[in-house]
Amino acid sequence: MRRWTGVVALLGLALAGCQGVQELFPGREGGPPTVIDRSGGAASSGMVERKVAFPADTYARLAKHGSATIKGRLTYTTPQGRTLIGAGETVSIAPATPYSAEAAEVALAGKRIEPADPRARAYTHHATTDARGYFVAHDIPAGVFYVAGSVRLPGGHSRSPLILRQVEIGKGQTRQVDLSR
Repeated sequence: MRRWTGVVALLGLALAGCQGVQELFPGREGGPPTVIDRSGGAASSGMVERKVAFPADTYARLAKHGSATIKGRLTYTTPQGRTLIGAGETVSIAPATPYSAEAAEVALAGKRIEPADPRARAYTHHATTDARGYFVAHDIPAGVFYVAGSVRLPGGHSRSPLILRQVEIGKGQTRQVDLSR
């Protein structure tokens, strides 16, 4: 298992409330993400190149739909102590795989990664928060998922850091997730 050595990466994990690197990034191998340099394209936007290839076989074994429910609330507390409600925000629920772990790692480091393979997007569920920041996602298959969101900051031009939790859910279960930071 790859060990974190960068202070930024450790800070990102601590702020995200993750319990440990092994739990958050199972099976993660390889070096740190690198910024793409393609003649002013992705490099100018600070986008990180994916190092983990889309694992078609892994995703083929996953169910796209199920009978579980994930619900919770999205909030962000600013460094000044003001709690912002994530009203009208999108919460993503993606299966925990080495492919999605790489994207989570990059996002927690405050960077953007190349867009996901469209085949991976077919397994990602979304929920929209209500006016009080609550969300509910039905028809989730049993498994381990990354539940993530961010909150629009005052002024509407920027967003909070990524708020991410890893959850495991069984068939027919309901799981409450606190997406706060």
